[in-house]
Amino acid sequence: MKLFGRERSGPGRVSVQEAAARAGHARLDGSGATAVLLDVRASSEWQTGHAPHAVHLPLTAPAAGVRLPTGAQARPVVVICRSGHRSRRAAELLHAQAIEVVDVAGGMQDWAAAGLPVVDSLGGDGTMA
Repeated sequence: MKLFGRERSGPGRVSVQEAAARAGHARLDGSGATAVLLDVRASSEWQTGHAPHAVHLPLTAPAAGVRLPTGAQARPVVVICRSGHRSRRAAELLHAQAIEVVDVAGGMQDWAAAGLPVVDSLGGDGTMA
């Protein structure tokens, strides 16, 4: 994408609505997803509330060079965190590994505020701390 006549480098950024569409949240079963929703928050945050069908990989893992989980390899990735700061860093790390990636502006805070589904680690209704 060109920005002010120059090629923009680095990963893009999407809204929670675009992230939900790419990750297949238009359907309850997640079918139709074109991308993996990768949640890079801490385990305690993940357990309390995350998007259904998301894959969890704390930011410390990509920062240490850990590969994506098998289900997320060779697919576009949409990275999300609580507010958008950690996901931006994770997206930069994954982009440097030639992974097709964008991050979610506003993170899970905006996801929940938009009325998108949030579940806990047991599959029940989740909450955002």
